Amino acid sequence: MKYVIGIDLGTSAVKTILVNQNGKVCAETSRSYPLIQEKAGYSEQNPEDWVQQTIDALTELVSISNVQAKDIDGISYSGQMHGLVLLDQDRQVLRHAILWNDTRTTPQCIKMTEKFGDHLLNITKNRALEGFTLPKILWVKEHEPELFKKTAVFLLPKDYVRFRMTGAIHTEYSDAAGTLLLHITRKEWSDDICNRFGISADICPPLVESHDCVGSLLPNVAAETGLSEKTKVYAGGADNACGAIGAGILSSGKTLCSIGTSGVILSYEEGEERDFKGKVHFFNHGKKDSFYTMGVTLAAGYSLDWFKRTFAPNESFEQLLKGVESIPIGANGLLYTPYLVGERTPHADSSIRGSLIGMDGAHKREHFLRAIMEGITFSLHESIELFREAGKSVHTVVSIGGGAKNETWLQMQADIFNARVIKLANEQGPAMGAAMLAAFGSRWFESLEECAEQFIREAATFYPKEQNVQKYKTLFDVYKKIYTHTKDLNTALKSFRKNQL
Repeated sequence: MKYVIGIDLGTSAVKTILVNQNGKVCAETSRSYPLIQEKAGYSEQNPEDWVQQTIDALTELVSISNVQAKDIDGISYSGQMHGLVLLDQDRQVLRHAILWNDTRTTPQCIKMTEKFGDHLLNITKNRALEGFTLPKILWVKEHEPELFKKTAVFLLPKDYVRFRMTGAIHTEYSDAAGTLLLHITRKEWSDDICNRFGISADICPPLVESHDCVGSLLPNVAAETGLSEKTKVYAGGADNACGAIGAGILSSGKTLCSIGTSGVILSYEEGEERDFKGKVHFFNHGKKDSFYTMGVTLAAGYSLDWFKRTFAPNESFEQLLKGVESIPIGANGLLYTPYLVGERTPHADSSIRGSLIGMDGAHKREHFLRAIMEGITFSLHESIELFREAGKSVHTVVSIGGGAKNETWLQMQADIFNARVIKLANEQGPAMGAAMLAAFGSRWFESLEECAEQFIREAATFYPKEQNVQKYKTLFDVYKKIYTHTKDLNTALKSFRKNQL
């Protein structure tokens, strides 16, 4: 039996899985690493933490699997998008990585939009938002000019880890699409954008396809992990592209709901015929010559994590959510908006913050948790509404991540989305997509679709209940009003948040 390894470099931890030719996950490991938040709105990590924890996770994976290194054909990667890693000419890291959820770049985004807004949208299919990579580059250029002058190349998080494991520098189209530097349809770095913003195109890494082999393991990495130097390494993809691959979102009509730290509604696109005018993201897929549209809720699973850390730090998520199923729709008049770190879709707003509306003395902890789950799902539903308004059919949603671990939440998604929701039997999220890219790259299959048929299996289906659908439609209309009613209040409160964590 042959095997592949999928590595998913997330925001809080790296996950590795070993998958055999039948699509069975034979072993998995994970290692966490810290966020560095020196000021309000700042979110950074030490790239060395990613490397060391990935090596440690792989070492354990090989050890517990009892699989011979020679039987592992390939490794591929998924990674958190948009993060900025700067290297000097000696390929040394110049500063901590600035992450996707860092919001310090609002001034840069405003200038970019004023100077180059519609043209930027035409080239990249996306508007300038704080999460993207280019605003971070411009922030470093403005605030750390001496350091910026030393920059020889920038990399995205997973690409840096892969570089440290292979010695080769590349990125691929699905991750490059999230930089605001890629011409999405031409699949090349945009000289026009680089010139407009005074950035040398030489700092952009070479581009490859997600399933391309980009090298093999360095001797020291092979020795430390117990893997073979002959193990082929494949480029991989952005976490959302890999999540889509791992859930079988490889043809038109399929939609993904992924709830991790952030939440994503993602739908497959063959071409660029639909114009969303920047209301949702439009990126290159990990499948060659295809695309996906995506709406993002910045604080999806993070909202529950925040509640757990703040009010129930010693409980598991299973204990935390106990009793939620008995709380009626609407949580007895309590509504939550998940804007803890600002919002992305449909409100590109770094200043907005979350709300709990309708609290009274009769509410218990379960009501707050039900309201948080409903608020996260309402926010995701706003992306589905945008898709439907643009003419897309959303009748089947594959749900992965934290939102697929709780049956009450899965039924809630079916009712709010008014769509059939599928739970997968062997859901491993982006790590599975990375493993599938390694399997396809290793020529186990003729296509990613053939790989998906072998690797992906459905476990359960949740259908919308008409009575619940109608109740949620009424509640959703109220939910949508909260943003406009709290926007000015949050702007007024912003000065009190300054420089406070």
